[in-house]
Amino acid sequence: MDLGAGVKLLILDVDGVLTDGGLYYDHEGNVTKRFNVQDGLGIKIAQSFGLDIAVITGLKHGAVEKRVRELGIDEYHAGHVDKVPLMDAIRGRLELERSEVAYLGDDWVDAGVMGAVGLPMAVSNAQPEILALAKWISQRAGGHGAVREAVMFLLRCRGQYDAAWEKWS
Repeated sequence: MDLGAGVKLLILDVDGVLTDGGLYYDHEGNVTKRFNVQDGLGIKIAQSFGLDIAVITGLKHGAVEKRVRELGIDEYHAGHVDKVPLMDAIRGRLELERSEVAYLGDDWVDAGVMGAVGLPMAVSNAQPEILALAKWISQRAGGHGAVREAVMFLLRCRGQYDAAWEKWS
């Protein structure tokens, strides 16, 4: 369990991690995204126990920005495929070492940053190459509670899970 004990920042990808990776088109051709409410509560729990959350995504989408802002995530960076410089900037602002950062990803665009953090994590339905890079893999698929699962894992590693449960039960 000490794998994530020193993690102070969890960085999330969006498509395939916070969402199920699907592109949903309405009757006018507009794309919408699907988010899991349990992931959202997991993020709020993490924040309440001092685990910082950041989002770095390759695509810009209004629905994603709205959801991220609703969750109170200040470190939101959209439209970036090269994620390592952003990860380094965020951890610099938070005065963290790379070993104190976890990243949850699912596809090739996440490979570089996964190799640069202390705890690379992957959703269960990630691409095989990403699964091979991960030190922790969720049981749930992206957009279906994998973020919540990752948060609960980190809280257990940090010795905060019982206090979190006690707060909500």
